[in-house]
Amino acid sequence: MTTQIAQSAHVDPRAEIDADVEIGPFCVIGPHVSIGRGTRLENSVTLMGRCTLGAHNHIFPGTVIGGPPQDISYRGEDTEVVIGDHNMIRECVTINRATTKEDRITSVGDRCYLMACCHVAHDCRIGDRVIIANGTLLGGHVHIHSDATLSGGIGVHHFATVGSYSFVSGLSRVLHDVPPFMLVEGSPSRPRCVNVVALKRNQFPGDTIEALAEAHRLLYRAKVGLDQAREILRSNGKLVPAVNHLLNFVQDQHEGRHGRGRERRRAA
Repeated sequence: MTTQIAQSAHVDPRAEIDADVEIGPFCVIGPHVSIGRGTRLENSVTLMGRCTLGAHNHIFPGTVIGGPPQDISYRGEDTEVVIGDHNMIRECVTINRATTKEDRITSVGDRCYLMACCHVAHDCRIGDRVIIANGTLLGGHVHIHSDATLSGGIGVHHFATVGSYSFVSGLSRVLHDVPPFMLVEGSPSRPRCVNVVALKRNQFPGDTIEALAEAHRLLYRAKVGLDQAREILRSNGKLVPAVNHLLNFVQDQHEGRHGRGRERRRAA
């Protein structure tokens, strides 16, 4: 296939458009945009600012990627959005480019699914295979690790981190970091149990799931404290790599402010 651009689309001649790209009616593509092979833009998609899309993405109507950050300190600095490959970005999603407060990049990894009306704010970092359902809003500087799932209507506080293989239930208010492997829910959200469904789907061994469940019990039900939980798990032979990862994440969270490990940067 060759690149197909609708007559009513406006594509700046300085934009870099790879082979097999489809650009639908009324799309607007700015001069500093790069679109990878096989990407498909439905009608009325806007790509602006410094914006890079990888290969084989599918972008639906009303989406705006690369708009300036909604941060009153932003003064038009040269920042960007980088999107990986094989992502599905549904209707009216907004992804803002970064500020200069971190590394000047807002990024989305590979094979993510962002459902309608999601907002990804400036300086967010989204890993691979992340699912974000309708109407979920990420504040600035949020990090979502690979294989996490966020349900619909969620608000995530800026500088929060969502760990891998976690699940955030719909309408939750995420004020604190979400530990990996956990299912969280509530306003504010709290870890309720281990995300067993995701772990089984991703072929985690049964003994690892059992060890994570015991870690959850010690940390969030018995509330024995991080150091004692680590010793109990070690003595029971359950300090497996996934549990170590969970405990290290929780330790980092506790060393931050307001239950968010990355708030240390702002505190400094």
